[in-house]
Amino acid sequence: MQHLHSAALTRAANTNTNTTSNHAQRRDGQYRTTDRVLQILLQGDLYRLRVESVASQLGMSPTTLRRRLRMDHTHYQFLLDRARQYRCEQALRTARLPGKCLADELGYLEVNSFYRAFRRWTGVGFSDWKAQRL
Repeated sequence: MQHLHSAALTRAANTNTNTTSNHAQRRDGQYRTTDRVLQILLQGDLYRLRVESVASQLGMSPTTLRRRLRMDHTHYQFLLDRARQYRCEQALRTARLPGKCLADELGYLEVNSFYRAFRRWTGVGFSDWKAQRL
């Protein structure tokens, strides 16, 4: 599986959700909203996290959140996809889970949506990937 090379994902994965002072003290100040959204997505329940609930956790409206993410040159759906990919990689490193379990854990309503995303992330289908690992 391709590994993520996003500094924001690494920062968000290693940061406690209650600690935002590191982000507030960044030199350039850019991507602060992106980092905070990733932090929430990496540590929260992806099945329940929607843009409205993330915005509420950040103390802003969904419209403001979308605008700030646009200023960071990204959008919520992209960050959600990256968080799902990262969490999928982590889950597959520690256990062999069926696609249905992974889809549920990553917040997909349909297992086929997970399979399509997995192919997009890795370039191979989930069953082919599993067969290569056996």
